[in-house]
Amino acid sequence: MRRRMGVAALAVTAAAVMTAATGGLFSLGPPAAAAATCTAGTGTDFNGDGVTDTITADPGATVNGAVRAGLVRIMLGGGKGVFEISQATSGMNATPERGDQFGYSRTAYDADDDGCTDLVVGAPYEDVPQDGGNLIDAGGIWVIHGAPTGIGAGSTIESYTQHQFDTRTVTEAYDRFGFALQSGTTSAGASYLVTGAPGENITADGKDYADAGCIHYLQGPTRYTVNQDDPGVPGVVEAHDRFGYSLTGTNRYFAVGAPGETIGDDAVFAGAVTVFNHTITDGVPTALAGLDQGASGEGLAGTAESNDQFGTSIDMTSYWPSGQTYNSDALLAIGTPGEAVGTVTNSGAVSMIRIQPSGAYTELAAIDASSDGVDGYPTEGDFFGQRVALTNTDTSVVSSDATIRLAVGIPGRDVGGVKDAGAVQILRPLDTSIGANDKILTRASSGSVLPGRATARDYTGISLTSGSANLYVGVPYSKESGTSKGVLYVIPWSDINGTASTGTTTYVPGAGGIPDSGTSFGVVG
Repeated sequence: MRRRMGVAALAVTAAAVMTAATGGLFSLGPPAAAAATCTAGTGTDFNGDGVTDTITADPGATVNGAVRAGLVRIMLGGGKGVFEISQATSGMNATPERGDQFGYSRTAYDADDDGCTDLVVGAPYEDVPQDGGNLIDAGGIWVIHGAPTGIGAGSTIESYTQHQFDTRTVTEAYDRFGFALQSGTTSAGASYLVTGAPGENITADGKDYADAGCIHYLQGPTRYTVNQDDPGVPGVVEAHDRFGYSLTGTNRYFAVGAPGETIGDDAVFAGAVTVFNHTITDGVPTALAGLDQGASGEGLAGTAESNDQFGTSIDMTSYWPSGQTYNSDALLAIGTPGEAVGTVTNSGAVSMIRIQPSGAYTELAAIDASSDGVDGYPTEGDFFGQRVALTNTDTSVVSSDATIRLAVGIPGRDVGGVKDAGAVQILRPLDTSIGANDKILTRASSGSVLPGRATARDYTGISLTSGSANLYVGVPYSKESGTSKGVLYVIPWSDINGTASTGTTTYVPGAGGIPDSGTSFGVVG
């Protein structure tokens, strides 16, 4: 059950080709000469050449005969090769096993400050051997270090179970350590990594609560474990809260979703989100705000109801307010895919929140298919907000409707009579009218930045992420014949805005040096 804390109180507590089974480099031609050292300053740059690289996962891929063992692929910028990483990659200290889903979560940051981006991969359904048996779905994470020669086979690789990551904790079955990941660099220049374990059982007041959930937070060399029973953290430990199910962050803040949170006495799986900053207080990051829809009139817009699952998807970006000299604040998008709009169940909604350094927060918009000017209408089973991607396209200027973009996944949307083809809706959340400049992206053979053909049960919008330059839309469950193993589209924001026509980059197995294998290629976010 969620307990409320006032903002003030919170602030105080506040060129050889290797096989896909082995993993390694798939050359696109004569290999480019590797740099002697990495060049820092470019995000997601595993070989440190100053060119942005692209990450996508296929957690459903078969590896060495193990179904759904999972893998990750790195497409180096500038056409310098494709690297494939799985638990079969040399140095992984792991074996591909059925259902591990390596790549289910992933994040990238420069963990060792050498100028090359490092990759962190989660396999939350990894079974961990112990005492002659297996701890089912205990989960694990791997840190694969980038280098001028690339990433994968030959990289320095670290592997962690939950206990190995923090020896004060215990690895247990169904913890699902690594279910969500978030990383970056704080405003003070320290690297950080957050790992979710939403299946963690928490003991509070002598009682064990199944799937209450926790997060593990690493800043520099120091590790912390956080749950809702820690000082200053809003909420009450309950079974099935799933704290740590979703994560997001910036250099000043990070947020943790608990879509299983019970609100009030009986709104189970209503959901909640907790916002922290990176300052350590009483042995944990400082909690700033606890967000939920509350009972009528007590929380954000809307009413907390069973199975809303507020916080299923969250994303955050830096915000530079007028009158300030830097990006002091943050914007937070929260998806509530189970929200009923009127009597229309599972239509879905998104909340837009501004977070200030004090922990004060303002709800800027409550968005659903019935909102002012928004294209479409509430439809049962659309799951608007199943995924959200929020970005600031220019952090060097005061934030405005010209720079802030929100992409909302609507995986259950029917397109032209095609069942569950899915869509992505683009919004300017700082507009006076939220729908004044919205756009709906669907796959089409012409006239769309999403090429291809909308087919039944594609669930376009189930896989989203964004950077300042591009929106990444994966369709891992594509049924279209040419992309039946999954596909990833990289779309310049300038094309979506209509200010340029650079063109969408399409990554698909079997083209551009990507191995022609896989099951759910295109998982991002």
